[in-house]
Amino acid sequence: MGVAGGGGTAPVRRRRRDGEARRETVLDAALDIFSTVGLHGASIDQIADRAGLSKANLLYYFPSKEDLYVAVLRRVLDVWLDPLHSLRADSEPADALRHYIRRKVTLSRDAPQASRLFCLEIVQGARLLREELEGPLRSLVEEKAAILRTWIAAGRIAPHDPHHLIFSIWAITQHYADFATQVEAITGRSLADPVFFEETVTNTQGLILGHVGLV
Repeated sequence: MGVAGGGGTAPVRRRRRDGEARRETVLDAALDIFSTVGLHGASIDQIADRAGLSKANLLYYFPSKEDLYVAVLRRVLDVWLDPLHSLRADSEPADALRHYIRRKVTLSRDAPQASRLFCLEIVQGARLLREELEGPLRSLVEEKAAILRTWIAAGRIAPHDPHHLIFSIWAITQHYADFATQVEAITGRSLADPVFFEETVTNTQGLILGHVGLV
């Protein structure tokens, strides 16, 4: 019985893995479409076609276009906030901020569609993401703002408003994703160019660290 039971779990695990893989494929396809035409411009048929699935198969994983859109936005938020989790109280401030900025610019290079979709949702009032913004996002930012205040109180960095520092890092680094076309039109370069990427990281680090007295 033990052998039969053990053998029976393998197909279940395989089906689960296959289901998770298809779900990720749908989310990737939806990100491509939503980041280009938005929620209202996209259709389930478009996304299913991009994912290589039938409409019925897609709707098995996500019952509606709005459910799929929110799932994409939540995954985007997880990806874009992940670097902020690495900002810890026991870190050396200069090293921590340099590392955070580098990771944010890296995301602007590697996941620009995620940033553009998030930007689009925020500009439109974030109706479908309001709970996430006022809950997990706000809690994480307040946690990291408290760390920055601790560094200020200890004289490790110059006084500043922690919220505005975080907003400034977001604004500068994500500019290279959200306004990539403008950046390339003006400079003739993009983050795909390794030299320009390093220049962007170094200059952004210099601007931010200079503001808090670390250069």
